[in-house]
Parts: sequence; C-alpha cells; structure tokens
Amino acid sequence: MMRVLFFPHCPFSFDSPDCVQPQLVKGSMQLFSVDQQRSQALEAHAASFASIRVPGNDKDSILISFATKTSNAGQTTSKLHVIELGAQPGKPSFTKKQADLFFPPDFADDFPVAMQISHKYGLTYVITKLGLLFVYDLETATAVYRNRISPDPIFLTSEASSVGGFYAINRRGQVLLATVNESTIVPFVSGQLNNLELAVNLAKRGNLPGAENLVVQRFQELFAQTKYKEAAELAAESPQGILRTPDTVAKFQSVPVQAGQTPPLLQYFGTLLTKGKLNAFESLELSRLVVNQNKKNLLENWLAEDKLECSEELGDLVKTVDNDLALKIYIKARATPKVVAAFAERREFDKILIYSKQVGYTPDYLFLLQTILRADPQGAVNFALMMSQMEGGCPVDYNTITDLFLQRNLIREATAFLLDVLKPNLPEHGFLQTKVLEINLVTFPNVADAILANGMFSHYDRPRVAQLCEKAGLYIRALQHYSELPDIKRVIVNTHAIEPQALVEFFGTLSKEWAMECMKDLLLVNLRGNLQIIVQVAKEYCEHLGVEACIKLFEQFKSYEGLYFFLGSYLSSSEDPEIHFKYIEAAAKTGQIKEVERVTRESEFYDPEKTKNFLMEAKLPDARPLINVCDRFGFVPDLTHYLYSNNMLRYIEGYVQKVNPGNAPLVVGQLLDDECPEDFIKGLILSVRSLLPVEPLVEECEKRNRLRLLTQFLEHLVSEGSQDVHVHNALGKIIIDSNNNPEHFLTTNPYYDSRVVGKYCEKRDPTLAVVAYRRGQCDDELINVTNKNSLFKLQARYVVERMDGDLWAKVLDPENEFRRLLIDQVVSTALPESKSPEQVSAAVKAFMTADLPHELIELLEKIVLQNSAFSGNFNLQNLLILTAIKADPSRVMDYINRLDNFDGPAVGEVAVDAQLYEEAYAIFKKFNLNVQAVNVLLENIRDINRAVEFAYRVEEDAVWSQVAKAQLREGLVSDAIESFIRADDATQFLEVIRAAEDADVYHDLVKYLLMVRQKSKEPKVDSELIYAYAKIERLGDIEEFILMPNVANLPSVGDRLYDEALYEAAKIIFAFISNWGKLACTLVKLKQFQGAVDAARKANSAKTWKEVCFACVDAEEFRLAQICGLNIIIQVDDLEEVSEYYQNRGCFNELISLMESGLGLERAHMGIFTELGVLYARYRHEKLMEHIKLFSTRLNIPKLIRACDEQQHWQELTYLYIQYDEFDNAATTVMNHSPEAWDHMQFKDIIVKVANVELYYKAVHFYLQEHPDLINDVLNVLALRLDHTRVVDIMRKAGHLRLVKPYMVAVQSNNVSAVNEALNEIYTEEEDYDRLRESIDLHDNFDLIGLAQKIEKHELLEMRRVAAYIYKKAGRWKQSIALSKKDNLYKDAMETGSQSGDRELAEELLVYFIEQGKKECFASCLFVCYDLIRPDVALELAWVNNMIDFAFPYLLQFIREYSGKVDELIKDKIEAKKEEKAKENEEKDVIMQQNMYAQLLPLALPAPPMAGMGGGGMGGGYAGQPTPPMGGMGMGMPPFGMPSMGSY
Repeated sequence: MMRVLFFPHCPFSFDSPDCVQPQLVKGSMQLFSVDQQRSQALEAHAASFASIRVPGNDKDSILISFATKTSNAGQTTSKLHVIELGAQPGKPSFTKKQADLFFPPDFADDFPVAMQISHKYGLTYVITKLGLLFVYDLETATAVYRNRISPDPIFLTSEASSVGGFYAINRRGQVLLATVNESTIVPFVSGQLNNLELAVNLAKRGNLPGAENLVVQRFQELFAQTKYKEAAELAAESPQGILRTPDTVAKFQSVPVQAGQTPPLLQYFGTLLTKGKLNAFESLELSRLVVNQNKKNLLENWLAEDKLECSEELGDLVKTVDNDLALKIYIKARATPKVVAAFAERREFDKILIYSKQVGYTPDYLFLLQTILRADPQGAVNFALMMSQMEGGCPVDYNTITDLFLQRNLIREATAFLLDVLKPNLPEHGFLQTKVLEINLVTFPNVADAILANGMFSHYDRPRVAQLCEKAGLYIRALQHYSELPDIKRVIVNTHAIEPQALVEFFGTLSKEWAMECMKDLLLVNLRGNLQIIVQVAKEYCEHLGVEACIKLFEQFKSYEGLYFFLGSYLSSSEDPEIHFKYIEAAAKTGQIKEVERVTRESEFYDPEKTKNFLMEAKLPDARPLINVCDRFGFVPDLTHYLYSNNMLRYIEGYVQKVNPGNAPLVVGQLLDDECPEDFIKGLILSVRSLLPVEPLVEECEKRNRLRLLTQFLEHLVSEGSQDVHVHNALGKIIIDSNNNPEHFLTTNPYYDSRVVGKYCEKRDPTLAVVAYRRGQCDDELINVTNKNSLFKLQARYVVERMDGDLWAKVLDPENEFRRLLIDQVVSTALPESKSPEQVSAAVKAFMTADLPHELIELLEKIVLQNSAFSGNFNLQNLLILTAIKADPSRVMDYINRLDNFDGPAVGEVAVDAQLYEEAYAIFKKFNLNVQAVNVLLENIRDINRAVEFAYRVEEDAVWSQVAKAQLREGLVSDAIESFIRADDATQFLEVIRAAEDADVYHDLVKYLLMVRQKSKEPKVDSELIYAYAKIERLGDIEEFILMPNVANLPSVGDRLYDEALYEAAKIIFAFISNWGKLACTLVKLKQFQGAVDAARKANSAKTWKEVCFACVDAEEFRLAQICGLNIIIQVDDLEEVSEYYQNRGCFNELISLMESGLGLERAHMGIFTELGVLYARYRHEKLMEHIKLFSTRLNIPKLIRACDEQQHWQELTYLYIQYDEFDNAATTVMNHSPEAWDHMQFKDIIVKVANVELYYKAVHFYLQEHPDLINDVLNVLALRLDHTRVVDIMRKAGHLRLVKPYMVAVQSNNVSAVNEALNEIYTEEEDYDRLRESIDLHDNFDLIGLAQKIEKHELLEMRRVAAYIYKKAGRWKQSIALSKKDNLYKDAMETGSQSGDRELAEELLVYFIEQGKKECFASCLFVCYDLIRPDVALELAWVNNMIDFAFPYLLQFIREYSGKVDELIKDKIEAKKEEKAKENEEKDVIMQQNMYAQLLPLALPAPPMAGMGGGGMGGGYAGQPTPPMGGMGMGMPPFGMPSMGSY
C-alpha cells in the first residue's frame, strides 16, 4: 500500500533572471510505504499508481509511474518512468521502463501537473500545466499520442474509470472529459505508428475493434508453428471474441494428440476457463468431453464459478448424468418448458407456479393437476389452492377442479379445496357453496354442520340445503334455513334431537307472531317436556315478544309454574307493578312462600294496596309476606287489625319486638282502637322498652287521652337512667296535668325539652312557661309569651341578663311595637338593678348596634361623666370615646383631654382606623408612645420632615430607626444609612446591604458595615464588607481585613467574586483560604495556566483537574493538559468525559499520547487500556492488534468489541471474541467477514467450542462456498457434534456429496441411514462393488429394497450381483434367485435357495436347471439344498429327465444317512427291550414275596392281583414307556455344501 505526499514548502525553484534558459519548476514528492514504514524522496512533478499482472506471476505487481522535468548542465530533460514497487522474490518482475516527454519549443516552460492511468486500456495520461496531453502505453512506455486539450492552464484532474479517461478543470472553470476513441485507436497505432504488437495488445486489453486481421493472422502463424498454447491464449484474449468460434474449436479438435501430452483442445478450454467465461458453443463442447469422461464434479464447479454459459442443449447433455444439475442449467438458460418438465418429474409442483410466475410462462395446469391427483391427492389440493391464489385468477375453473376430485371420490379433498377458495363468500360462488354443502350433507353431515356453524357462506341455495339438513337429522340447521312457518313448525317439534340452547337462539331469529305460534305448538305437543325451553325463550326474548304476550301464553295454558320461572328472570329488570304482582301471585299459588316473602321484602315496584289485599284474601299460613308489605308501605294499622282479628297475637309481638319496634306506637294506637286489653298493651310496651320510640307513643296515647297509661313505662325508663328528652317531656306533661309541684320539676330537671314543655304550659300557666323558656334560653318563645301577656319587666330582666347581641337586636328592632316599653324597663329597672359592668357594656353595645347613638351618648355621659359607680370605669370610658369616634368625631378631642382612664394604645389604633390621624397622634403623645406617634407621621400623615423633627426632639434610637426605615423605603439610601448610624441600629443590615447594592453606594455601605461590625459579629456583614471593598477596588483593604480576626464566609465571598468576574479579588480570597480548586479555576480565567496547574495539583480534585485540563486543551496548551489529564484518567468515571472532550475538538493524537502515558501510571486501570484500544480502533488501526495481545487481561473486552465492530476490524474482533469466550460470535464474525478474519486452524479451534448448534451447519455452508478443499477437515473436527443426516442433506442439496466422502466414511460406524444411503449412492456411481458390499454387510440402516431396485438393472454384473445379495439379505428369496438366474449366477441362486429354508423354492430351482439343461447345476443343487429337497421329488425328476447319474451321489448320501438312522433306531429298540425285561423280572420278584403269605389266609379270600391282570397293572408292558426319539433328515448337516458320506 503506497501513498504519495506533496510537500507544500519550497515548491518552486527558478533560475536567475540573467539566464536565458527557460524557467523550470522543480517537483518534489515523497514516496511512503505504509507496510514498511519507510519513505523515499522522489524528484517528480506528477505520479500515479497502477497494478499489472506479469506473465508467469499469479499476483499483481504494483507499479508507480511518474513524470520529471529537470535541467542538468544547461540541458532540459523530460522523462516518464514506470517502475515496480516491492518486487516479489522468486517471481517474475516488471522490467523498468522510461520514455522521453517531448515538449514543443513553445512549451519550454511547461511542466507536468497531473498523471492519470486508465486501467481499462492500460494507458498513461500525462497532463501539463499549459494543457498538453501525453498518452503512453503503460507496459512498454511507448508514446501513443500528444495534443493540447485546453488553451487555459489545467490545475486539477481526476480519473473517469467508467470510460477509461479522465476529468480535468482549467483556470476558466471548464470541466473537460478526455478519453480514447475506441473505433480509431487501434487502426491509428497499427497504421500511423506502425506498431502492430502494441495495436494487438491494445485491442486485447480493451476489447477494441480494428485488429481483427492482425489477430487472425497471428493465430494462424502460431498454429502453423504448433504453438498451440500461445494460440489458445491469443484466441482467449482475442478482441471482441473474434476467434472464439466453432471453427477455432474444430481447428483444435483436428490436431492429433501426442502421447504423454495434453490435447490442444483441452489446452484451449483450460486457457478460456482461466481467462473468463465460455460462450454457449464452447460450454457445450467442453461439457460433452467431461460427461464422456464421467467427471460431473468439474461441471458443478464450473457452474458454481459461472464459467459456463448455460443453454438448453447443455441441459439436455447434462440430464443424461445428473437431473439436478440439468435443472439448474435449464433455469439459467431460461428453457422454461424443460424447467417445468423437470419440476414435474421431481414432484415439486409448487415450484412450477413460482417459476412460471417469475418467467411469465403459462403451463397446462389442468394436465398438471390430473397428474398430481393420481399420485398425491393432498398434494393436488395444495396445488389447486396455489393456482387459486395466482394473480389474474385461477387458470382452471373451480367447478372443473372440484369435479376432478369428485370423480375419484375424494370428498374430503374436494371439500378442503372449496372451503379455501370460497372464503371470500362471493355471489358468483353460490353454486359451489351449495355443492360443497350438498356433498357433505349426504356423506359427512358433521362436516357440513361445522361449515354452517362457521357462517362462511351466504349465497347457497338455502331451501335445498334446508331439506338436506332435515333428512340428515340436523334439525337446527334446517330451522335456520327454512323460511316458511309450516316447515318450521314441522321441524321444531323434534326437541329431543335439538340442543336446547341452539333452539333458544333460533327463536331469536323469528318474528314475534311466528315465535308465539311455535311456542304454542311446543306447549300443545308436550307441555311438561317443553316448558323449560319455552321459559328460556321467554326469558331471552321477552323484549321482542312482549312480556304481556308471554304472560298471556302461560296464563292461557294455566302454567303458573312457567309464569313463576319466566317472571323470576325478568323481575330484577322490570319496574312494572303488574309484573311484580303477578310474580307474587304465581309464587304464592305454586307454594313458593319464601320467594313471596323475599319479593315483598326487596321489591320496590309492586302495588302495595293490591298486594296487601291479595295476601289478606289468600290467608297464607305464614304472615311474614303481609308483614313486609304493611311495614314497608305504612299499612301497620291494617296489619295490626288483621292480625288481631285473626288471633295472630304472636305475629304482633314478633313484628313489634323483632321487625320494626319503631312502628310500635301505631300498633298500640290500633290496639287501643280495637279495645285490646290494657294488660296486653302494657306487656307489649314493656317488652320493647328502650327500643320503643317514646315521642310517637306519647302522641298516640295523648291523641286518645290515654297518656296515664304510660306512667309506669316512663317511670321505669327514668329509674333505668334514661336521659331521653321525650321520656322527660312526657313525664313533665303528666306532672303538670296532675299539678304535682311543677315548678320544682321545671327548674331541677335537666333533660326535658323547654320548648315542648313550655308550649304545653302556655295555656295552662304562662309563668310556668316563662320558667321553662328561661331555663332553655328559648328567646323567641319567651319574648312572644311575655309580649302576649304584658310581662315586660320579666322580659327586660331576661334580656339584660342574657347579654346576647342577637336578642338585643331583635327587641330593639324598630318594627317591634313593644320596643319603647322594653327600653323604659331596661333604663328604669334592669340596668339600675344590675351590678355587672358587663351587662351594662352589653346593653350599651346593643344600643350602638341598634343605631341609637344619641340616646347612647347621653346615657353614657350620665353614667361616666357624672359621679356614679361607673364614672372611673375603664371600659365605659373606652366605650364613650369609641362611640364618639363613630357617632360624633367632633367630641373625640375633648374626651381625650378630659378622660384619663382609657386604653390609649387601643383607642389610638381605632382613631387611626377611623382616619382621625391628628387625634391618634395626640393620644400617642399623651401616653408617651413616641414610636407609634412617629409611625403615624410616617405612615398615615406621610410627612418625613415632621418625623425627622420629631426624632431630633425626642432623640430616641427607636424613633431614628423608624425614620431610617422609612427613608430606606423611599429610596433615600444615603440618608437612611446616616439615620441608622445615628440610631446605632444594626438590625436592618440585610435590607441596607440590599438597598446599597441596588443603588451602588458601596462607599456609604462600607461606613455602615464598619459600624455594624462594632455591634455584632455577623458572617454576612464581614462578607459584604469584603465584597464592597472588591467593588471599589480596595484590594489592599481586603488583604488587611482577612488578616484580622473576622467571621466572614470567605468561601462564599470568593465564589461570589468569581461568579461576578472579580477574579483578582477572588484570587486573594481563594489563596488565603487554600481553596486550590477555585484558585485554579480563577487562574484559568486569568489565563495563568501554569499557576492553575500548580493550584490543581494542590487541590488534587477530579473536578479541578478537568476544568484546568479542558481550559488548557481549548488554549492548545497540550503539555499542561496532559499533566492534568494524567490525574483525571486514573478515575474511571472521568475517563470517558476527557476522551470525548479531546475527540470533539479533533485532538486525536494528543489524546492517544495522553492514554499511552497513562498506561505507565501506578493507578492505571482497565478503563485506560480499554479507551486506548478504542482510540486505536478509530484512529490508529495498525497498533490495535498489538495492543490487544499485550493487554488482553486488562481490557474491558465487551466495550472494545463494540468499537471494533463499529470500525469493522474483523480480525481483531474475532480475537476479542475468543478471549471473551464468546465463540459463537467469533465463528459468526469469521464466516461473515472471511477475507479478513478467516484462519483455518483458528476457526477449527473456535467452532468446536460454540454453543449454538446452528453455527455448525452454517460453518458447513461457509466451507462449502469458500474453502471446499478443507471441508472434510472441519467436518471431522465436528463429527461428534453434528447431525450427520442434516450434513448429508446440505451436501446433497448443494450437489457436492462426493466432496465429503472421507467424512462420511469416517462417521459411517454410527450406522446413520442418510450417511449409509449417501455412501451407497456414491459407491454405486463409482461402481465400487466391493466397498458397496462391505457397506451393506457392516451397516444395515438404509433402504435395502430401494438400493436393490436401483442397481438390479445396472450394466455391471457385480453390481447386479450385489442387488441379488441385498434381496437375499432382506429375505426376498424369489427376487434374489430370479436375479441370479438372469445373470447365470447359479451358485448364488443355489446358496440363496438353501438359506431361504423354502422347500418349494429349492424344488423350483431344480426344475429350472432341468429346463435349462444344466445337469451339473442340478447335481450341485441337490447337495446345496440337501435339507430342503424331498427324495421322492429328486428321484422322480432325475428319472423322468434321464439324470439318474447326476442324482446318484445324492441318492448314495441319502441312503447312507437313512441307513445310519435305521441302525440307531434298531439299537435304541434293543436297549429298550432289555430295560423292559429287567423291569419285569423285578416285578416278578415282588409278587413272589407277596405269595409267601398267601397260604396263611382263608381260602374264601381272593388272591392278590397278578402282573398283567386287572387293576392298575393293566395296559401292557410298554404302556408307560416313552417313544424313543427319531433323528431328522438333516441331522448333522452343515449349512452349505455336501453332507458327510460316512463309510462310503
């Protein structure tokens, strides 16, 4: 990789003016090698790089071409040089070339300014300053052309790679495009320049016309000289392919092949493949050679590399050896009919549609569908659906497709197809909808039911479908489709076969009239059985049918049970009283008493009167429903009368005690009206006691003049401690009526209601009423009764004693006709009698409130100013002045002067409120309240001058302080500061400071603050003093002040000075308090960076270091910035901020230098190493890998991984993934970016450690595409982890199964079916029958029969023999024997027949040999199948066919074997007889011993049984002996070959 750098310094050098030679411009360049990190000076004006392939070298050589113009000893030389950079050792190199640049005399001062190289034509363009263009051949440095292309100087050029020229810009701003005239350059070079070789090279290099005759002539010369290789190369590179014709191929074919040499034709094709892609004819001829040599893999590789041009003829040729490869060729050649036929053969019908759509081809779809239907009905369905989804509609009518399915009785498939295509539910598909429903209703009713349930069709023949549904027993579907009422009524009665819920839902689709008719029919047919359905229908659709109609229906059939259930569901949502009543009636008549009780208790909507009357008439045994109605709706008297009349006293007691004790008064009243005995009533009242509401009970009894009835009850409550007001009211009424010392009760009882009892007493005794009202402070009632009975004295006393403003206001109301009388009593009686100043005050206040000021003033003057008990009363004096202030202000000053015992401060404030400022000022002066007085002058009169005079007169600090505050409020800051100093008031220093700062009077503020410091030690004061010094630039005073004792908040002051840019003062403060951080920031503001760094070092704070560092970076003080940065980056949290700051300002090198310095720090952490790695990744890629390898353990690998991924450094990224144990990502990176990241050994180490199994197979694809020569190595490494079946499938689909043959051989021991079949397939193709038989013997997990069928017709005998062997192994003896007989492999046939164990097969084989005249085979078969062949059959066949001689060995063996068997049987029989005889002898001995005692027995007794006579001994001597075993025909027979011949 080379890079040219131009030096900007000293670019021009001119000779002296005295010299007559042309002035030259010297060119200086520097050639720098990035790989070698070396540079070389180059004296040149223009240069450019190019690459060229030298013959014999497999890699491109890098060339540099440069132009120079120099002057030496007065001689000007212009040269063009072409040299190679970095020649490859041991490889052919480019020879250095140079040529002269010929400048015309008019252009002696001209010099090259730019150079461009056309890679398309291999030409070098040299452009000069004055617009000259030189064109040279790059390889030979031969001059081709020179001309001036611009009259103006050219200063910029750029390559135009698409046209093989260049762009140029001149001084005028014109953009020029210069390129080669392709049609004339070759004739120009060959004609005018007479350089035939260059013309040919240009034509070949740029594929240019004009050199055809030269190329043909040269080709013929080379061919005549038997230089076939050179001729092939010339033909391959011939311009525009003029030699790549059938004639050329025929010419090479005609050359005889020399022994031991490569045929010229193959040399030609090899050269073409090396140079590029073959045309159609060449591809066909080469493929024909390859196919004849059975080297299909070469074709696959060439096609994969796109070296062959595909054609239909090429596909036909390849189809003879590989259908898959032929299909690929047909697709590339766009041989559409052949592609469709190939897909059809492979049964990949879905691909036919996709391919046809892609290429715009229309196949015979109906024929294809019929073909698929015969082999795969489900596949036909899928194919038909795919056709239906084609753009432009289905090419075959849906009905036709359906008929095809139905013709083969494929009902399910036809249904599946129609259901899919009829999803849009279009009107034109009505016939098909009817059809699919009809065929399923006849054959599969459940399927039709499911279709109808989905509701996907709506255009079919509904009457027809309804009839079919009824016949199929789908009554609910029939109902849904019938549209006539008679049909519906006929079907609907089949409720036994209809789901109730579905029937209910069907009713929802009927009109009101039809629904009612159907409901009537159901009730008529089976009232009890269908009642539940009818009730459910009525519940669901009561709004549609009408509640009244449903009720009438149930009432028509007198079904109260149905009415009860129906209304029970509707009741909660109905507010109709009639509905609720009928439900109560139905429940009562069906015996649902609990439900009647519940509804009467909870319902709000039934007619209570009607319900009450019904319940009374019904006379239910349980009275609770009636109690609920009467209790809720106020029929308690009627209830009480009903219960009392029907002798249900228990329910009366229960109602009062448990249900509603609050209605007991009504019950008692009714019982009194019904003349119930008092004992029962008293008992009833006492049973309730405290739960009984007393007030209504008293009212009921009082109404009937039976109040004394309650005396015992009330006394009982009082004795229990009852404080109920109604109890005591009733008791008081009884005492008042009985006149039993009522005054004592009224004054001592605290619980009665004064209003109630007072009202009760008004007509009986008004004075008792006043007592009651006075006790309860019943003002209105007492006023009314006293006015009514003229008791004004009592009223006046009460009013004065009450001291209630509202009461006074009421009685003093001008509308009160008795006001004058009351006032007279108050003045004459009530007030004179009162000794309470409060009562007098209240009365006065009442007069004031009543707006009687004149009367009040006269009264108060009489009381206060005249000698009386209240003359010196403090409150009355206050009242008098206050009344005057309100009613007559003119008298106020006189009262102030005459009275002394009043509240001066309070009255003064009232005067101020009344805006009597002079009177208030006089009051404050009289009472020596100077502060309040001066406040009146300042705040109310607003006269600061009078206030200042008053302050001078009284000379009080507080007064001066008030004056100062007022001046401060008015903005008289200086005057206010003087007044504060006179007042010696330091309390308002905060306001003074604020005002002084606003007014900028810091000189006065200094004086004030110095005074304040003498009185208090406030940090605020000292701090503000320093700030004031700073504002008036008295820095020396600041230094003196901070050296003295002070309580200033120096840090806060320093921050304030810093914030307001008073940096010099802030510097003094921060230096004094040793706040090095702030000092450093201040010095930064003052541009004193060295001092800032020193201060930051002392502060040693990350924040300070950052501020100083960033400031130094901005000021480009990078040395100081690095010092600071080293102290920052050791903090992990600050490292990223520093890095971003440097990078945002483009200081990449300085940042890298900082990080590299940070690596050596003692506190260097992972973040530094990681950040440096990120920087290397972004800006210095060449150092990244070394850094990673050196410090891999100290890196934050995930972060660096992200950086490498962003910058696309794939090799480093792979290494990081490996270090981080992310082998999955490492493998993925290698495969995705293999040109940079792939290394075979490394990848093998990675892939075995990945966790994602899918990566194994991705690696297989990767190696298959990029490194197929190493794929077996990778597969062997992964053998224990791979699914071998999947690998085989991958390779099979890729068409490179043979490529992994070593791998499959290695893993075949696992006996995987796919591997076995693949290897067997390869062995079959290679005709390696030995390996095939070995594979079959050792590995049996594959399709035996399939393999046998595949190779049984193989042209190679051994392969067919293997097929027979497979059939034998699979137990298909007949097929194996037939195949062996066909190939005359009689030995194999005989062995197969022997192993089969089938006698019939063996005998058929004998007959076959006889028919074929194979006598020796007949004899051999007798021995091989010895165990299976019957002797009689063998003798018969031999005798009939005159083959006794060939059967004689078999007969000898058979006779010898059977003779041995007979001998064995005879021997066994003799031994059995001997054993039997010995046993008989033993039995005789036993019998003889028994007969020894026979003579001692009576003669009449029978003799003991003898052997062989009667009893258990009967049955013969051999009865219990087992039959000796008989040997079989095949005893000792070996499995194959001839049996032993014995002694023969």
